[in-house]
Amino acid sequence: MTGTVIEFDERRGVGTIETDAARHFFHCTQIADGTRAIHVGQAVEFTVVPGRLGDWEATEIEKVKSEA
Repeated sequence: MTGTVIEFDERRGVGTIETDAARHFFHCTQIADGTRAIHVGQAVEFTVVPGRLGDWEATEIEKVKSEA
């Protein structure tokens, strides 16, 4: 899936990715490059999996490079 990071709390290490159809929670450990940080507005590709509390969560989050 593709989407955009719309919130990220670096202190807590959690954020939200928005797609055309839904919003998905994620934890910083799911950022594929290991940085544990990501900027709001960053375009990403990711996979969705069932989370611990029964909601769908984003995993395998890859930052998409802009075409500038």
